[in-house]
Amino acid sequence: MTLLLLAGSGEAKQIAQALAQDGTPAIASLAGETRRPSELGLPTRVGGFGGADGFRDYIHAAGITAVLDATHPYAADMTTRTARLCAELSIPYCHVLRPPWTPEPGDDWTEIAREEDAKTYIHSWQTVFLGTGRKTLHRFKNLEGTRLICRLIDPPTEPFPFEGGEFLIGRPPFSVDREKELFRLLNVDWLIVKNAGGDASRTKLTAAGDLGIPVLMIKRPAMPDTTRVETVADALAWVRAL
Repeated sequence: MTLLLLAGSGEAKQIAQALAQDGTPAIASLAGETRRPSELGLPTRVGGFGGADGFRDYIHAAGITAVLDATHPYAADMTTRTARLCAELSIPYCHVLRPPWTPEPGDDWTEIAREEDAKTYIHSWQTVFLGTGRKTLHRFKNLEGTRLICRLIDPPTEPFPFEGGEFLIGRPPFSVDREKELFRLLNVDWLIVKNAGGDASRTKLTAAGDLGIPVLMIKRPAMPDTTRVETVADALAWVRAL
């Protein structure tokens, strides 16, 4: 068996390290969004596959016999394509998808379907902290002129796509106290995030709740109906049962 681990999440790092420790033949794949990704402990390829045909070619060339998809919960296109192609190729496939966040007492969350819907709630004089990454910034175009602060891990290679936005560089983890200090310093009025789930990045939500900052929560995209687990332990159990 040679497993292809589609990485990009915190769970993927834990899975990769466990597979390496077990001696499981596996290759990790990263999209290349982060310039200095964490060491996974497995042979790692970086970059896309070049579409469906490129993925099929790679599967055959690398002798892949199973795929474990531990990409980001919003990588819906990648997950949908991979699940479909694995079904076509009769290759076992499993999707690792952590549970979404749910509000706790004191949280002020409003769920929206897409980034463009934030305009309904945001006033031009307010300061908005974006925890949504850079790939979907263009979808906030209708907030042009509003102060938008987008936090990135790596320095940007291009300017903010429209007027009023600025980048803030920071590498996680971020403690609750650190997030509260930052939000106070920036005078944040709104926090906008994707419902990625997980403990590591929930600190900004806890900080917002403590400070009384309202949150716009972007809904998760629809995912294919396929074999799915929620935890690292269950993902490893699936691999070991192959």
